[in-house]
Amino acid sequence: MFNRIASLRWKTWGLVFVFWTMLALSYTASMVISSISEGSPVAWSRPFTWNLTNFYLWMLLTPLVAWLGRRGGGHGWARFWAVHVPCSVAIAAIQVMILMSIYWLLCGPPASRSDMSFVAFARMQSVYNVHLGWITYWVLLVVLRGMESQRRLRDERLRSSQLETRLVQSQLQTLRVQLQPHFLFNTLNAISALALADPVQARLMIARLSDFLRLTLEERHAQQVPLSRELEFLECYLGIQQVRFQDRLTTHLDIAGNTVHALVPNMILQPLVENALHHGLLDKPERGTLHIVTRRDGDELHLQVDDDGLGLPPGGPKDGLGLGNTRTRLEILFGTAATLELWNKPEGGTRVELRFPFREQAT
Repeated sequence: MFNRIASLRWKTWGLVFVFWTMLALSYTASMVISSISEGSPVAWSRPFTWNLTNFYLWMLLTPLVAWLGRRGGGHGWARFWAVHVPCSVAIAAIQVMILMSIYWLLCGPPASRSDMSFVAFARMQSVYNVHLGWITYWVLLVVLRGMESQRRLRDERLRSSQLETRLVQSQLQTLRVQLQPHFLFNTLNAISALALADPVQARLMIARLSDFLRLTLEERHAQQVPLSRELEFLECYLGIQQVRFQDRLTTHLDIAGNTVHALVPNMILQPLVENALHHGLLDKPERGTLHIVTRRDGDELHLQVDDDGLGLPPGGPKDGLGLGNTRTRLEILFGTAATLELWNKPEGGTRVELRFPFREQAT
């Protein structure tokens, strides 16, 4: 981690160095071309030294300008002007003094114009360059504050995205936690009914309930699991219900081979199967059949739960805890890309269909 941060820092400074160097070279080329067009003798060394020194000094001053920008920003305009007006003048003057000292040391003082003394010429050049330095300070400040604002906006969006993700995970976890007591209470009621009438079957049901709870605890933090894992939960749950229904329940699983690695919401099938058993098959006097189908349809995963029970009530389907919970989880995970439909089959019984985007488990 430390090496990556250090590498990124060196890369950033390298890009900054290249930027100021290219700026200095472009200004040097412009000055030389201007001299040629005016018929003056070409002297690369003096403009080259001047521009490199000038822009490298500003490169070294950039962290100071950035620090002053942070000190003067976010506290009102009075604080902003109080910090930057005097600092811009002072930094521009100091930069010009250092620049001219280095330049005269390396290249010697420039030749003064014939119509004025050297002192007057140097004063004029100083005032001119301080003005340019003052403008450079403000341009640099605006660019740095813009970059800082962009960084803060990016960080704020990242924090908002992380908070939104945590909120969604919290909502999903709450919905999952609602399912387990709902299922558990129903199962314990069934065990209680068998305890006196058939103690052997009651003990078998308790053992299978223990296996089911163990599986759910192993995946308690996963919002999505492979379909193969979801089918393990479902088979364990159906084993519990088989004890309850005994020979009055037949189940068929029609699982397409290209769907077993697809990711599905954790415990998505159990409430649908429980709904079919409780509302469709429990009160049916003769044997009932439960049929579970999985198919891939293009970019969608299709899950289907059929029963040949009593069908929906005359007033139409009403979402209880299981179906309502399932709809909400699908909406949170997939938005409008997921659908849940429930209707009576023409031949009798009920069908529930789920469709949502097909995503495979990463290998």
